Amino acid sequence: MKITHLGHACVLVEAAGARILIDPGAFSDLWHGVRNLDAVLITHQHADHVDPDDAPGLLEKNPQAKVFTADDVDQTVLLPGAEPVIPGQTMSVEGVRIEAVGGNHAIIHQDIPRIHNIGYLLRAEGEPTFFHPGDALDAAPEGVEVLALPLMGPWAAMKEHVEFVRALNAPKCSIPIHDELLSDRGRELLSRQISNLTGTEIISLRGGACRDF
Repeated sequence: MKITHLGHACVLVEAAGARILIDPGAFSDLWHGVRNLDAVLITHQHADHVDPDDAPGLLEKNPQAKVFTADDVDQTVLLPGAEPVIPGQTMSVEGVRIEAVGGNHAIIHQDIPRIHNIGYLLRAEGEPTFFHPGDALDAAPEGVEVLALPLMGPWAAMKEHVEFVRALNAPKCSIPIHDELLSDRGRELLSRQISNLTGTEIISLRGGACRDF
């Protein structure tokens, strides 16, 4: 499995013959030129996870890609061919089995209405199990080996991120995502503390870096 972090919450996963892009949002443009995609997964409707201006164009340039989204994403952006999914649903893309988990976005504030959020668990024979939770820390599927770890959001504090990683039995590797509201010093501090408190190995792929797992 090869993973590339394309800014903020956007990750490209290449496994079992499939190229799967997750959360092409407005906080990064590193994903704009990605081609030959087999699937695009959208966790929820916020613009930092699905760019309403540029995501439709990405799909036009990848017409073969399957598109899976939380079931209320169409309230903010129309994506050609998108299929809404619900928690517990499973999909297949090439040799990758994708399971939808979770259901709701983490609470930002009691006065802000909650929206839906789908985390995506990716499994393929002979490959590590990868989990992208979107903006929620309440789903803890079993067997996660590589975690896309939201490092900071207005909907959580570090203590919650630590307990989330622990609930997942401290995946072997965690790739920091959802980090564009942080300074470099903030990224380093949170990464170090979460690693020290959980034992997960923090592997930064910031700036479009990639790594095989």
